[in-house]
Amino acid sequence: METAELKVQIRQEAGKGPARRLRSAGSIPAIFYGQKTQALMLAVKTAELTKLLRGGDENVFIRLSFDEAGQSREKLVMIKEMQTNPTTGRLRHVDFYEISMDHAFTFDVPLHFSGIPVGVENGGDLQHLKREIKVSCLPALLPDAITVDIRNVEIGDALKIADLAIPEGVTVLDHADVAVVAVSAKKEAKVVVPEEEEEAAKEPERIGGEKKAKEE
Repeated sequence: METAELKVQIRQEAGKGPARRLRSAGSIPAIFYGQKTQALMLAVKTAELTKLLRGGDENVFIRLSFDEAGQSREKLVMIKEMQTNPTTGRLRHVDFYEISMDHAFTFDVPLHFSGIPVGVENGGDLQHLKREIKVSCLPALLPDAITVDIRNVEIGDALKIADLAIPEGVTVLDHADVAVVAVSAKKEAKVVVPEEEEEAAKEPERIGGEKKAKEE
């Protein structure tokens, strides 16, 4: 199991004022907590955390290092929640949750789709219905992703969670009947004729009909 390293500091002040000053100095407030540990208020360098998150792995494990009462401490954690500014997208606060290697946790694991469905080759449309699934497992058994072979999906067929190859020791929490991909038949485009064009097309018929009536 790969982990990222992150240096943090313990902070003593809470509230909007200290948090604002912290952000102005290039850090954000954070909190560390777990089932069997006392919560700690932390300060994290914004640039360092942003760099760590650029890998795009939502389930990244982080080894926090900090000094507490003159002693160097380390904690294995994962990010439980992040708050961002809705306007700028900048990080504002982060929650770190302690990971225990002998305790199962719930994770969202991405699905990686492999191959081109035979239904698509025959003219169908591919629909991605789920791009990740929720699983429970020990941290050491957490897969980076689950590969889904979609080559045999025909038009009108769907691949369900029950069809996925799940690694041993990993329990899927989503319902087995939920579809992750489907291939549907292409719908024919309906040509809508504007009323003006429709009326213009009927005009010669009217004129022809009037001439015929006069001749009679």
